[in-house]
Amino acid sequence: MSLPDGRTADTLSPPQARPRLGVVFTVIAAGVAMANLDVFIVNVALPDIGHQFSGTSLASLSWVLNAYAVVFAALLVPAGNFADRVNPRIAYLSGIVLFTLSSVLCALAPGIWFLVGARVLQAVGAAMLIPSSLGLLLATAPPEKRLASVRGWTAISGVASALGPVLGGLLTDLSWHWVFLVNVPIGVAALLGGLRVLPRVPSRDLPRADVLGAGVLTVAIASVALGLVKGDDWGWASARFIGALVLGALLLVWFVVRSARHRSPVLPLPLFKFRAFSPASFTNVLFAVAFAAMLLSTVLWCQDVWHWSAVKTGLAIFPGTLLPPALAMSIGPVIHRFGSGVVAFAGCVVFGAGIAWWLTRLEPGTGYAAGMLPGMLLTGIGVGLTLPTLISAGVSGLPPQSFSTGSGVITMARQAGTVLGISLLVATMGASGATARQGAFDRGWEMTLGATAAAALACFFLGSVGKTPRRTEAGEGA
Repeated sequence: MSLPDGRTADTLSPPQARPRLGVVFTVIAAGVAMANLDVFIVNVALPDIGHQFSGTSLASLSWVLNAYAVVFAALLVPAGNFADRVNPRIAYLSGIVLFTLSSVLCALAPGIWFLVGARVLQAVGAAMLIPSSLGLLLATAPPEKRLASVRGWTAISGVASALGPVLGGLLTDLSWHWVFLVNVPIGVAALLGGLRVLPRVPSRDLPRADVLGAGVLTVAIASVALGLVKGDDWGWASARFIGALVLGALLLVWFVVRSARHRSPVLPLPLFKFRAFSPASFTNVLFAVAFAAMLLSTVLWCQDVWHWSAVKTGLAIFPGTLLPPALAMSIGPVIHRFGSGVVAFAGCVVFGAGIAWWLTRLEPGTGYAAGMLPGMLLTGIGVGLTLPTLISAGVSGLPPQSFSTGSGVITMARQAGTVLGISLLVATMGASGATARQGAFDRGWEMTLGATAAAALACFFLGSVGKTPRRTEAGEGA
């Protein structure tokens, strides 16, 4: 929860008023995990959803993922503002209710576009609960435990990511509807627990968030994504394709100009004056393109080329998703020694090596151990080195009162990159549904490799952020 007037979380919740940190963290973890689980679970279920709604193209299916990411990206900062103005407790509990109810709507969807609409509601709920959960955590944790609590909060998404593919495979094997229904007991438990233990943080008198700006950003990203996923059908030189990209670009310019003038913008431009924030945000976008494309291509390969079940697909992805949380919790000393730029660059190189392995070694007749597993492990290591490094680099130079807002902007950048990654993969592979062709996957991995290379180059602008100067170490040792 951002505190632009300089107050700390202690001001909001004095020590004697704080409930037990462990109990509050558990309730918060349930909601945050639920929101993050839906990314990986739905990826694994996507082919089954396509089979349920026969005749649905890959371009249309991509909106099941993109609708969630677009709306979540656009509303994350306004939702944080709402939590500050109204009450983080109310915002979090409202987000849980909306996310849970919309999950039921997703499971009951009679068609693909009803499902996409329900996913939009899910994203609104997720955007409400994510920033408010951090505000509640900061208000509960005493100063000496605050950094550790934030690291634990950050690690929740990593743990959810690791469990997502396997859980998604198991649930999809029963029915894809269960990947959404699983949220119901979690949401009910988080709601009941939250009503009892979440702290009552005072609301604050802040200007209202730029809701129109959030709408402009949503339409801008969606327009670019629409042009990319429909380009194969419309024609890459068609007026509709060019018009969608031009409209998206013009709206993005309008959005930036509006953010510069609004009292409470979706994108707080002054944050980009701080060292490393701009390069970290930009690199996050590029790496998210590669990561999203990698994950979706893996699911499509397992189920469309090898004709594996959802369970087997989840187990195939699991080794790669297991590595990032472990690396995220232990990467700190490496960053202090070499700097964020070097560590993130190394992560991009390792990630790119995994994609290159698939591009050169993976064929329909290749076994999992010799074909997919090495690339899965390499990409997992790359994600573990790169993502937490970029996040810490982006927020490390911000003042304390801007930490939550800065984290929200970086998350927004990553979600925007996710939309672009999925859309570019669909565009390069072809949206007609003929994904079983080796050439289609090769084109997708070439695009993914290009995005990874761009992210690696962008890492050089991070420089030595996070690196501990030798003279400081010597002085402390003395």
